[in-house]
Amino acid sequence: MSEDYSPMWESLGMDLNAHETLLGVLGQGYQDIYLAQKNRPKGMGYFDFVMSEVHGLRIKELLDEKKQNRKIIGSYCVFVPEEIVLAGGATLVGLCSGADFAVEEVEKHLPRNTCSLIKSSFGFKLGRVCPYLESADMIVGENTCDGKKKAYESFAGMVDNLYVMDLPQVKSGQGRALLKEEYERFKTAVEELTGNKITVEDLKEGIKVVNAKRAALHRLAILRKADPVPISGLDALLANQVSFYDNPARFTESVNKICDELEERIKENLGAFPSKSPRILISGCPMAVPNWKLPWIIETSGAVIVGEESCVGERGARNLTDDSGQSQDELMEAITDRYFKVDCAIFTPNQDRCDHIVEMAKAYGANGVIHYGLQFCQPYIMESIPVENKLEKLGIPCMRIETDYGMEDVGQLKTRVEAFIEQISD
Repeated sequence: MSEDYSPMWESLGMDLNAHETLLGVLGQGYQDIYLAQKNRPKGMGYFDFVMSEVHGLRIKELLDEKKQNRKIIGSYCVFVPEEIVLAGGATLVGLCSGADFAVEEVEKHLPRNTCSLIKSSFGFKLGRVCPYLESADMIVGENTCDGKKKAYESFAGMVDNLYVMDLPQVKSGQGRALLKEEYERFKTAVEELTGNKITVEDLKEGIKVVNAKRAALHRLAILRKADPVPISGLDALLANQVSFYDNPARFTESVNKICDELEERIKENLGAFPSKSPRILISGCPMAVPNWKLPWIIETSGAVIVGEESCVGERGARNLTDDSGQSQDELMEAITDRYFKVDCAIFTPNQDRCDHIVEMAKAYGANGVIHYGLQFCQPYIMESIPVENKLEKLGIPCMRIETDYGMEDVGQLKTRVEAFIEQISD
């Protein structure tokens, strides 16, 4: 980091010793996983810098915004509409949930067999090591799965500013109506938090900023269709992860710059991996920072990841919001339409997700699909078998993996992944 941020972290009520331990582990992990890669695009230097300052300079920027009376809203899910947050004159940031922390304390509040993502969000709070969480003026939870829904009942007693958003479970007219109603309620909550009345112009500007960010990520995704692939799956995943933390305009500019570089690499036939390397599509649960275990295993086993069918990936970024509406209601309808297309595993029935996995596998020339499920994440685990059956019928090899954030199973997973890569390489 460029300076000592200890006074800033202390002012947020963080545990400095625990936080120092966390940063040490993450820094070493980043060096071993990311900086050890070869043939990286030069533009990844920006994302390396962001990660080096993700708990430092970026937090200082957020606190500077707060001094200017701009509110910070933290969320755990892509169903929280950034368009509305920006329209209200606030900033949306992702909250920490990608690593085990304070597990013993967490299991005093949650069952041991709760998924790692939920336990992680509690661990970062109980351990007082997430500056985004401590900086937030509002924390938005969402009733995506039963685990989260019940966990927020306990989490509400740990924070003063929890807002819980209800979400539909069925893709139906009634489900869409519920989502629209929830987004209207959220808009009102943002207005009350910020003291700003959201106008048509505000919504249009918020949509414009978020659409530009998603368009840049989509551009990055499309470039991964090339052979040789111009960027590793790890680096592409990192860009998607950083999108939840960085200033949106700056992030968009940085992604477009690296896309310019990747286009030149494609012209020059330069790849992050050799041509004809086995191509893998990862499907399933989202991977929040610093959940890099499975991608690292895959890409150190001779294959390259060409896409992520995930909320931290194409599912979270592929659709833009129609900005042609001329009234607030028309724009809110457009926002609802955009998010209602997200094919999260919470929905039933959910044929759209299965169809999209097939579509992605074909579009990106994947030789095989690895379906990633966090242990005890019932929605994605329940969908994994239908997904595998569908892919196998179409002649697309698929392997199901269930794991957690721990590193104890790395050897076992690497053996399985290597065998799968050998299978799809024949």
